[in-house]
Amino acid sequence: MSIIVGTGDYRYRIVENWAKLPDGWSFKEVGAVGTDKNDNVYVFNRGEHPMMVFDREGNFLRSWGEGQYPRAHGVHMGPDDSIYLTDDGGHFVRKCRLEDGKVLLELGIPGKPAPYMSNEPFHRCTHTALAPNGDLYVSDGYGNAAVHKFSPDGKLLKTWGEPGADPGQFNIVHNISCDPDGWVYVADRENHRIQVFDGNGKYEAQWNNLHRPCGIFMPHTHSPICYIGELGPVQPVNRDVPNLGPRVSIVDNKGKLLSRFGDKHAGTAPTAFLGPHGLTVDSRGDLYVGEVSWTQWPQFYPDTPRPAYIRSLQKYERVH
Repeated sequence: MSIIVGTGDYRYRIVENWAKLPDGWSFKEVGAVGTDKNDNVYVFNRGEHPMMVFDREGNFLRSWGEGQYPRAHGVHMGPDDSIYLTDDGGHFVRKCRLEDGKVLLELGIPGKPAPYMSNEPFHRCTHTALAPNGDLYVSDGYGNAAVHKFSPDGKLLKTWGEPGADPGQFNIVHNISCDPDGWVYVADRENHRIQVFDGNGKYEAQWNNLHRPCGIFMPHTHSPICYIGELGPVQPVNRDVPNLGPRVSIVDNKGKLLSRFGDKHAGTAPTAFLGPHGLTVDSRGDLYVGEVSWTQWPQFYPDTPRPAYIRSLQKYERVH
């Protein structure tokens, strides 16, 4: 029996156990996910095989990146058969070739963070986004409160942001995206908002009524829709409060809610989430959600040991 989630024009059929991993392999947990022009799915994970590639039916195609990525965090698909990977544990961003992971461009020095809260690139950077003109934005991240703008060849053009809760300030810059008009959308996670900037970092607006927005994805269409993964509460005092996430919300480019799904509490049921961290949508509108379930488990189940397997990737097939 099919399980349908979502509302309105954004309803999805859950595809359980979609990814067919090789025997003995595990994602451990999924930091981010992306799809290419052929709807192959790139799963950036924290297991022993950091990049696993599947076709749209979930058949395993190949892996790469073994031993090269300490802590998978962000994926952005490039327009030229490339992929941008952000590793917050290694403090670097890499542009790689899709086929084999060959590094085409590297920003940051692997293993050497910039000084904490210095606003110099990078200290636990989190994600990347490409502007229509090819400029690259990097959210930075856990040890900085900044967005960096680079030229396509990797020259630092601009940095903005500082710690705080005012417009233009950040409290964990966790994700970033661009729309076709060049607006920049930043998931300001612990300020419970997404801030909107122009391409030069001028504050324009913010979306509220979100709970710890973690993952964001905007397809390159001319009526931008934003898919948002929201994390649930982590403090003991509100851990069991319903309707705070973890969940997935879909909004228009003004922040108006179009659809939302996820159980009232965190969980492992097909309709629930533990930590929706990275999202992507393929050419048919199907949604893939990667979760940092291994990390989130003890926050929701502090007295229960982690099971051997925790779901960290799920496909949602768009119901048209």
